[in-house]
Amino acid sequence: MQQTKPAWYFLALLILAGESVFILPFVLARVFRPTVLKAYELDNVALGLCFSIYGIIALVSYFFGGPLADKYSPRKLIAIALWLTAIGGLVYATFPGFTVLQILYGYWGFTTIFLFWAPMIKATRIWGGSASQGKAFGFLDGGRGLVGALFGILGVVVFSFFLTIEPEAAGINESREAFRYVVLVSSGIVVIVGILVWFFMKMDRDIEKKVLLERITISQIGKVLRLPAVGLLMVIILCAYTGYKITDVLSLYAQDVMLYDQVDAAKVGSFLLFIRPVVGVLIGILADRTQTTLWLFVSFGVTLVGALLFATGIISDSTTLLFFLSILVMATGVYAARSLYFAVMERGRIPLVLTGTAVGLISIIGYTPDIFAGPAMGYLLDSSPGETGHRHVFWMLALFSLAGSVAAWYYYRLYGKRFEI
Repeated sequence: MQQTKPAWYFLALLILAGESVFILPFVLARVFRPTVLKAYELDNVALGLCFSIYGIIALVSYFFGGPLADKYSPRKLIAIALWLTAIGGLVYATFPGFTVLQILYGYWGFTTIFLFWAPMIKATRIWGGSASQGKAFGFLDGGRGLVGALFGILGVVVFSFFLTIEPEAAGINESREAFRYVVLVSSGIVVIVGILVWFFMKMDRDIEKKVLLERITISQIGKVLRLPAVGLLMVIILCAYTGYKITDVLSLYAQDVMLYDQVDAAKVGSFLLFIRPVVGVLIGILADRTQTTLWLFVSFGVTLVGALLFATGIISDSTTLLFFLSILVMATGVYAARSLYFAVMERGRIPLVLTGTAVGLISIIGYTPDIFAGPAMGYLLDSSPGETGHRHVFWMLALFSLAGSVAAWYYYRLYGKRFEI
């Protein structure tokens, strides 16, 4: 049923919050991976285990947090999640030992998922109505990419400003001192975003009454689980999110294979983030005008091509142009899939009022890469140092892209022709 959309700034705040909450646990590690490994005295497997702790706590949080989003206002849940996440940044800035770091990532698994994830997806679906789901989720993911890129640039600027010696000569103390300011500035911005959400991200009361339930029953959860779209989206998101997690190693690839220093490697991570907003906006507009489900299938095919470019070993430190072209191809596929996999919920006839519950159930399987992807990549990288380990990681991406394309094709066959406008 078509409903009046919340104001444009409602989506803008969702975009801002949607990336800000993940800056501390994920974006900084993506942009500054070599620096994070040095400053916290970690290897790739240890960092991957931190992400696994996050994923395990998130797994439980998806299940219980989904129904919560169908009961309470997204505005309040999202704001509280942002503030609690920022508090964790104060601990992160002390460069704790490995045990405390694992606990911190578990804490972030709770703050960023239990109170945040399903409310964000449901609020985006509300904004998109029945005719603009591609645009809503494309703008959300593309906008989040832009916010992440801006955070990445800000982080590089802050890090470069406080790093008082040449990057290649920086020891652990110099790296820590500069990175501490990056963490503290990021935490402060997350707090401010939470304040903006609390006061300004409001929905009309009539809309709120239609999309919130007094309580969630076991029969309603069973009804959601029986929908074919839910099972397929579990597989689709699992494969697409694995691809997204693998983009974390590109700044490390720049250092290990392309032989860049810490600052230049971080710039590669920031360049990657700038691809995301362009892809999100374009694919969202295109999908609403054509077939959302078909473009989801195409996105996996593009990801597969990009993965094979890296996996076959044709990229080296002397092929800079090919390196950036390969990043562009792979990132286009990965970010297109991210933009579309929740946008097809409307086509899969998942009830709007049960969106939070559906998202929670789908995410239990779909986001398990938070548990296994980090250790798997760390093992592949550390057991075969240098270019060989990176090639193994991208073969892993190729396999998941192939599986995702099969699931996406089946989703298109079930829902694409029958329900597309």
